[in-house]
Amino acid sequence: MQLPVINHPDYVAKINDDNKFPIKKFGALADHLLKEKVVKKFFIPKECSIETMKTSHSLEYINQIKNKTLDIKSQKKIGFPINDSVVRRSFVATGGTVLASKLALDSKLACNTAGGSHHATFDFGAGYCVFNDVAVAANYLKKRGYAKKILILDLDVHQGNGNSEIFKNDKDVLTFSMHCASNYPAKKSKSDMDIELAENTEDDEYLNILHKNLKVLNQNKYDFIFYVAGVDIHFEDRLGKLKITDAGVNKRDQIVIENFYQRKTPLCGVLGGGYNKNFEKLIELHSMLHKNCSEIIK
Repeated sequence: MQLPVINHPDYVAKINDDNKFPIKKFGALADHLLKEKVVKKFFIPKECSIETMKTSHSLEYINQIKNKTLDIKSQKKIGFPINDSVVRRSFVATGGTVLASKLALDSKLACNTAGGSHHATFDFGAGYCVFNDVAVAANYLKKRGYAKKILILDLDVHQGNGNSEIFKNDKDVLTFSMHCASNYPAKKSKSDMDIELAENTEDDEYLNILHKNLKVLNQNKYDFIFYVAGVDIHFEDRLGKLKITDAGVNKRDQIVIENFYQRKTPLCGVLGGGYNKNFEKLIELHSMLHKNCSEIIK
């Protein structure tokens, strides 16, 4: 069985060349997955509809993005200029996670080659996140009756504050964030489960903490999992502060994917953050999510 993987050429938006965000990684990752024969062809998403988007974002904010009327201060908080290309990317990448979540219902595993924009909240974006694709997809599944109990498992190095804010009053979506305590955002939100890691945490300690918490999570039954597989936990990441090796990132993905696949719980994997000093290394690290899913689904 072939792993369903979502990609769109418009995931690569036009932003200023000196931007810290490695926007070209989305195209490079797609090329890498084709070259490594992880996928033969991609599923192509459509723009997420405003109807679906407004389950998780205010109509006013959605229209400010769509019509490019967001004020400069708010654009700076996001870190991207709100131009035609970024607007298109924001709607298409969100549509990509919605599509991946639908495909995962049948195949039990599916991945987007973008997504995990977990700093976007109901009425504003932040930290390179315009729309919260996982929140939109989770609410889509719930509204359609495809899933009642959902777990958002966020292993990006930064806290998933947008997820915790959007779902703080929703008992059917459990938000779990395991992140570096001293990292962005400075003011953390309250997830259902927050696991704070000290700076310079290494592989063994990291994986032990993950194992223990998966045991706790496994005491509950979920209809669906969203896995935010940020690779900014890597020791060479510019925005990371942890000391996880290549092998540690790979093992983390294996542990998470196998844990829920054994339970026959559908899982949608999304990229999350990655700002490695070495661009080729960054692509290799991001591809571990798709490679591990592909191996297990064969």
